[in-house]
Amino acid sequence: MPEVPEARPASTVVLLRDTTNGLETLMLKRNKALIFAGGAWVFPGGALDPEDLAAAEGDIGRASRIAAAREAQEEAGLSPRIEDMVLLSHWTTPVGEPKRFSTWIYAAPLASDGDVVIDGSEIHDSQWLGVREAAKQHEAGELGMLPPTYFTLLGLARYGSVAQMVAVERESPVPKVFPVFANDGGELMVMFRGDAGYESRDASASGARHRAVLHGKRWQYQHHEVDPAYPPLIANTLD
Repeated sequence: MPEVPEARPASTVVLLRDTTNGLETLMLKRNKALIFAGGAWVFPGGALDPEDLAAAEGDIGRASRIAAAREAQEEAGLSPRIEDMVLLSHWTTPVGEPKRFSTWIYAAPLASDGDVVIDGSEIHDSQWLGVREAAKQHEAGELGMLPPTYFTLLGLARYGSVAQMVAVERESPVPKVFPVFANDGGELMVMFRGDAGYESRDASASGARHRAVLHGKRWQYQHHEVDPAYPPLIANTLD
């Protein structure tokens, strides 16, 4: 059996701002030549550096916030405040990817409006988009992204303002997501806990469906007949 790459600690931050049309976020396009997520639209982020851990005095949770802020500055020239970051979820890259990450996903308002300055190396393009609009463009096959990015956008689309997002998300449980890759009749997918085929990695197993299936360039989420212990990863409405 080939050796499974260890998942490196990483973090990303969804930069948000209020507009008359709702929440907007900064989307960055990764260099197509990159092995991991080449050409995908992402949020600023990357692996934790030893300097991040040193600055956090070994506290990996704080180090993940420091890393997210550093990456936002390096990749986009913007500086979210660490204390404003709200933890949304934690995702671990499926086994099978050549590079794997254990990633904290944060959201943060911008402390001030500044010009976006991309690094021109890892990042080749950028755009501010409405959160709902970014999700719609992905669903139309126009904005390629990985499932964590798409799911994060859908989760944020229910909020009318940054303040509302912060108030709700600070009190919400943080999903820890560990997908597994599968293929069913040529359809690529990732399955989540609660799917009938999750443990066996058999996508054709009968029963509950908790997965994201890649149709062309877009992901489609399925959550049917799943045990209540595994709630949907996407909350469409506010309680």
